[in-house]
Amino acid sequence: MPDRINRRSFIESTALSAAGISVVPRQVLGGPGYVAPSDKINLAYVGCGTEGLREMLPLLEMPDVQIVAVCDPNRSSDDYVDWTRNELRDSIRKTLDKPTWGEGFEGIPGGRDVAKDIVETRYGAERPSGSFKGCASYADYRELLAIEKDVDTVRVMTPDHLHSFIAIAAMQAGKRVVTHKPLGNRVKEARLVVETARRTGLGAFFMPASDGALIHVIKGWIDDGAIGKLREIHNWSNRPVWPQYAKLPTDTPPVPKGFDWQLWLGPSLDRPYHPNYTHAVFRGWYEFGGGAIADMGHYSLWPVFTEFGLDAPVSVESTPSHVCEIVDHVSVTIKNDYAFPFASTLRFKFASKGKRPALELFWYDGGIKPRTPDELISDQQELEREGMLFVGDKGKILAGFRGENPRLIPESAMRKFRKQRRLPEEKPAGQAPGQAALKERVWIDAFKKGGRTYGDFLLAGPISDMINLGAVSLRLGGKRLLWDAAKAAITNAPEANQYLARECRKGWELPER
Repeated sequence: MPDRINRRSFIESTALSAAGISVVPRQVLGGPGYVAPSDKINLAYVGCGTEGLREMLPLLEMPDVQIVAVCDPNRSSDDYVDWTRNELRDSIRKTLDKPTWGEGFEGIPGGRDVAKDIVETRYGAERPSGSFKGCASYADYRELLAIEKDVDTVRVMTPDHLHSFIAIAAMQAGKRVVTHKPLGNRVKEARLVVETARRTGLGAFFMPASDGALIHVIKGWIDDGAIGKLREIHNWSNRPVWPQYAKLPTDTPPVPKGFDWQLWLGPSLDRPYHPNYTHAVFRGWYEFGGGAIADMGHYSLWPVFTEFGLDAPVSVESTPSHVCEIVDHVSVTIKNDYAFPFASTLRFKFASKGKRPALELFWYDGGIKPRTPDELISDQQELEREGMLFVGDKGKILAGFRGENPRLIPESAMRKFRKQRRLPEEKPAGQAPGQAALKERVWIDAFKKGGRTYGDFLLAGPISDMINLGAVSLRLGGKRLLWDAAKAAITNAPEANQYLARECRKGWELPER
């Protein structure tokens, strides 16, 4: 007999026993690892591009999750953009145990039909018949939410501009939500996601969130006086790793067969289709993406916000790169308020809080890094292409991009600190095998038990403000902005407030608070 039995099982077994009917435990009927359908999370998967398919694979291995519907404006194609040619295809083949899967695709596959095939092939392999036909397919997430009443959780894996719209619609329909970064690529849209989660009380998990274990170590060193009072945090990334475009496309290629361009645009104002907007390259446009900092800064800076108790920044300024062209034999700078720059730096100021003094956070992308600290030069070392640096008034801590492998610099400072604190020699920290699956378990277990997690939407407001305000500053050519978080307003540049929300197409407007 199991050590614990839930209330529903107790009531069911008591009623059946009173009727003279023997009760056989479900795990006996279904074999080891069996999970009754009533105990599974019924998941709708919205967004079936390369990242969507990649993150779908570990979920197919989890017995308490059932993907019951997939959704994407694209039916099926092999024109997707990825970081390697065959990694995704090979991962799918391994999950399905089908070495020949996808032989008909010349390029990189994606779309709702591809996702449906993966789901049904994987689930079919678990059945005596060898087949399964229980995954619904939709082009429009609104239709999915209206029809699939048994769905209790929605996962959002679309381009950035759709995240807040799908998350809010799902929560309004009574569904729990798991979403990739960002919550939304406008300040007010992301805030409305947080407010909807607060109002509905539904489970919600933000995938780039982490438990902060690595930053927790650094925070402990700082609290122990390793570098004095913390003044600055620097974080740099090699992103973008996708093409950035200096000008809007002017040619008008035909919309690919099976691709619903209007549904892909969603709330965005109508414009001609162009492949330079879609798939992985959407990130480079203010309308559709959130730039390099939204792509990677959520991962590295989420635990910084939670460990150091950061609220929204009080100011932001930026330095975007620019591009020139020759017009009638004259070199001119291209005026660009539609695409993120090729490279940039961002400077955010945060007010003091409790015992923590005011501090500044710096973000760098496009190959830009902070100046090499003198402490590193004395050790004849250089900054890696990605990393994180904590600057105090008495020292510095250098770490990997997400805070891994932290050390005081120069090396002599680390040796002294380690000896004084009797710290053991640290082993290099990185992403452990199976880490992605473990993160999936965080929200799955929380949703099943009704608990909260470190990735709760209610924690995502300040970092969402910061990242989206950075985009506004870049869009305005690097303008310094003063932010009143309580009023959700930029106070020194009223014209900048127009970029806190988008102008939506008719019928796509978000509800008022």
